[in-house]
Amino acid sequence: MLKLENITKYYGDFLAVDKLTFEVKEGEIFGLLGVNGAGKTTTFRMIMGLLEPSDGSVTLDGKKIDYSVTDKIGFLTEERSLLTKMTVKEQCLFYGTLKGMSEDKILSRLKELLEKFEISEYYDKKIKELSKGNQQKIQFITAIINEPKLLILDEPFSGLDPFNVELFKSEIVEMAKKGSIIIFSSHRMEHVELFCKKLVVLKNGKPVLEGELSDIKEKYRKKNILVKGDIDLDKIRTLDGVIEIIEKPLEFEIKIDNIEVAENVFKIVSKGKNVTKFDVVEPSLNEIFIAKVGESYEK
Repeated sequence: MLKLENITKYYGDFLAVDKLTFEVKEGEIFGLLGVNGAGKTTTFRMIMGLLEPSDGSVTLDGKKIDYSVTDKIGFLTEERSLLTKMTVKEQCLFYGTLKGMSEDKILSRLKELLEKFEISEYYDKKIKELSKGNQQKIQFITAIINEPKLLILDEPFSGLDPFNVELFKSEIVEMAKKGSIIIFSSHRMEHVELFCKKLVVLKNGKPVLEGELSDIKEKYRKKNILVKGDIDLDKIRTLDGVIEIIEKPLEFEIKIDNIEVAENVFKIVSKGKNVTKFDVVEPSLNEIFIAKVGESYEK
């Protein structure tokens, strides 16, 4: 288990992270979110033992994270960290060696992953000769080549098309099933919702939203109603608790203050014509994020 207990980090007089506490069990994928400057990078560095907290503790299976356990950690940074004049083979040998792996084990694992990500032909290609998406695949491979117990993923889907997002998703889910502890961060909230049952959202180093995603959505109260048909929009707008109606190409999205308002909306919708859809759904994580943080996390 990864456990953060009241970790605090000052840079001089600047408070970057303020008494942050959470835990992630084996096999869990945990979301660590926040706008730029919220304290995510500092938190990642404290988790990996690159920075000492000013106060509080970070432990993996009850032990402080130091160089004795770094071979069990994988980290995919948001920024490119590949050595572009190296070949894919050379790059992975370099990273694997840093993780204490033998050359035979590195090459065996590399061939397995290149095949899985459908880029076996790039084994002897230089990094600079690869597309942005394929460079991201190699960066991901270097992060997981040691089959880490703890894996930190910061914007793992950068530069990927939907097909390759699915490849990454499958591998991440498979690693979790095998017991890896995974910390996931992304600017794309729909990606967070794909993976993370639990999350924390930071603002100015403090958690402003945390817990089970299902509980967060339930406590938020506000709901959305999706409707298809010819309905009296003006009459719906006059209802107490109706916040906004968004007209989409194929349906209407009616935002309401709480679930009790849905019954009154339904009474009007039921009198419409050609009504084929009336679904009350939870708000998206991005909507909740904007409400709590005051700005969108989308880029």
